[in-house]
Amino acid sequence: MAPMLRLRPLSSALLSLGLLLGMPAGAPLPVAGATPELDPGPTPSPSAPTAARQQGWGACNGFIGHIGHLPTAQCATVSVPVDYDRPGGAHANLAVIRVPASGQRMGALFLNPGGPGASAVDMVAAMAPAISGTAISRHFDLVGFDPRGVGHSTPALRCRTDAEFDAYRRDPMVDYSPAGVAHIEQVHQRIAQGCIDRMGVSFLANIGTASTARDMDLVRQALGDEQINYLGYSYGTELGTAYVERFGDHVRAMVLDGAIDPTVDPIEENINQMAGFQTVFNDYAANCARSTACPLGTDPAQWVNRYHALVDPLVETPGRTSDPRGLSYADATTGTVNALYTPQHWKFLTSGLLGLQRGTDAGDLLLLADDYDGRDPNGHYSNNQDAFNAIRCVDAPTPTDPAAWVSADQRLRQAAPFLSYGSFTGSAPRDLCAVWPVPATSTPHPASPAAPGKVVVVSTTHDPATPYQAGVDLARQLGGPLITFDGAQHTAVFDGNQCVDTAVVRYFVEGVVPPANVHCRP
Repeated sequence: MAPMLRLRPLSSALLSLGLLLGMPAGAPLPVAGATPELDPGPTPSPSAPTAARQQGWGACNGFIGHIGHLPTAQCATVSVPVDYDRPGGAHANLAVIRVPASGQRMGALFLNPGGPGASAVDMVAAMAPAISGTAISRHFDLVGFDPRGVGHSTPALRCRTDAEFDAYRRDPMVDYSPAGVAHIEQVHQRIAQGCIDRMGVSFLANIGTASTARDMDLVRQALGDEQINYLGYSYGTELGTAYVERFGDHVRAMVLDGAIDPTVDPIEENINQMAGFQTVFNDYAANCARSTACPLGTDPAQWVNRYHALVDPLVETPGRTSDPRGLSYADATTGTVNALYTPQHWKFLTSGLLGLQRGTDAGDLLLLADDYDGRDPNGHYSNNQDAFNAIRCVDAPTPTDPAAWVSADQRLRQAAPFLSYGSFTGSAPRDLCAVWPVPATSTPHPASPAAPGKVVVVSTTHDPATPYQAGVDLARQLGGPLITFDGAQHTAVFDGNQCVDTAVVRYFVEGVVPPANVHCRP
């Protein structure tokens, strides 16, 4: 087989929510449940392009089922035009959750978990109980809205059936011969065509962050607040940056954690991200090597080789699991990447690799892959990966020249050797976005400086998915202070570090802007 560096899921940053919610060490992996469809009812015709139309607050059962642990939670929908240039045309209905402040209200705190493609409604439902009784929950309504096409909003963006997604995961796509590259690009073409067939050109053309930032302002209007507070993780920093650039007067305070640098093009972003995953893979391996039973051994020079010796044979023969699907090569690498988002998942990576080494049960890697891809125990997928692809593909122009992707493949192998299959051959497939059927609606550019005190950036030194330097650069562009956290994880706010959380809470509640450079240690 010719070599491959897996590009398919690896740029799919930030869809693991357990780490954002303070999941205790030793907790089982979160398993996504089936998402019920919300009946949006009749869509009113807008009288003006900026008129927010809200269906009244009520119970949240239509979105997330029983939430007895959140007795005050309210849910609603806000109708927005699919195409802001055609306000009289089709509309999307955004799912919104609000958990009212328990004390003296200071305003709304909008939360976004990232992705793109992750549900903010689900995030608020999970996070609100965890921070109940804190100054944040006393003074702020916790608000989450699912962007157009995402989560509980309708129409839900889908490009693949459950069976098609299962088949996608079984295909290793490691053959980088001309025929193998043609096969991979045909897979990409089928995914893109599936999006067109199921969603239509207009919806795909308007799915990006530029539209979502405008949607967020309509949600603000529906809430009746002149200004919002905002906490965005990962891709949520991209949304926050777009919002403050366009609607800065409507921002009171904004924290961007796990930053995306808006100046970086898709290829450079992927290379930087893969280098970040390699760094944290090394951190994981060093931690694992403290045990003589570590499947990667104790010699740092052999960690990558030993990893390949365990996962590369899966290209030909799936690993054993109690699940009849077995463990594919794609699932092994996806599961590894998922585990590297947080040290709380490292032990599941170790147990899965030990299963491969011993020829027993490598099921923990399959569970990690299912969690990452949004597959529930019944075999039903959430739409977060389809939404991720659709949003990222219109958020920046992607090179279509095959030579650019051959060069990228060579650089990616150097940046992340643990994810590189085989050796460089001078042939490589173009990314899915290179064959996307609608043009980009945004381009890389430096973020416009925000007004003083509006934005605080948080960046983690060994963040695998949004490398530290991106936070440094975003803080410089926005002109805001930077909180640095020393850690090997993705994002830090409300994850248990007192230094980070104290600075963030004082900023939101008291309006105390942190110094230009705050350094927090574990």
